[in-house]
Amino acid sequence: MPQQLQQGEGWRLGWNPDANDFRALVGANDWAVELTGPEFDDFSRLLSELLETLAQMQSELMDSEAIACEATSDLLWIQVHGYPPKFQLSFMLHHGRRAEGSWDEAATAAFVTALQTIQHLSDS
Repeated sequence: MPQQLQQGEGWRLGWNPDANDFRALVGANDWAVELTGPEFDDFSRLLSELLETLAQMQSELMDSEAIACEATSDLLWIQVHGYPPKFQLSFMLHHGRRAEGSWDEAATAAFVTALQTIQHLSDS
């Protein structure tokens, strides 16, 4: 599979399954960090879990009620916060580069869609 790079207003997402160490890139307009395969797997898995939680919680929340959900693994911490279905996304790497980043509501929606596309391609 060839290297993939998708980007839009406020977000960037790259995937290179043939790379030795850093297979993914996540970023925004003014920052980016490369992720190892295991970091990207955890990032994707934890974000999927949080999105599922948000979907389940949405019917329980009033329109003006914001929510924050977080998940963690040995490799990273990730959080969604805001008003479903529009929310912000933040993450922090626990080891190595110890990078962190976040996306605003508009960028998060497009980033999540691109991530789901990359996940589908990486599973093929």
